[in-house]
Amino acid sequence: MADAQLPPGWTLQQIRDVSGDREAVALDPDRVVKWVVRAGADEVLRPEIVLGFHSLCLVKPIHDDDWYMGSLYDDGSIDCWSAYDDLYEALRGL
Repeated sequence: MADAQLPPGWTLQQIRDVSGDREAVALDPDRVVKWVVRAGADEVLRPEIVLGFHSLCLVKPIHDDDWYMGSLYDDGSIDCWSAYDDLYEALRGL
C-alpha cells in the first residue's frame, strides 16, 4: 500500500483550517475511485492524494491538476461527482 500524503505546500492544519473540519486526514490513495459522470459512464481515477472529511473526500488523480469531491464509502471506495481547479476552492466547497 502507498503512504498517505499531503498536497505540496499544504500542512494538515492548513487543510483543517480552510475546510473547517478539525478531523480532516490524509488517506492512503490505494483505493478504487470513480468519476461518476452519468449513469453507466463512470471513469476510473488513479488517485495520487486523497483527503478525508468524514464521509466526504477530495481526490487529486495522478497526471491531473483538478481536485475531485466525492463520497467515501465504508469499503474505502470513492464515487466523485464534482471537480475543482483549485484545492482551496475544493476545501471551501465541502
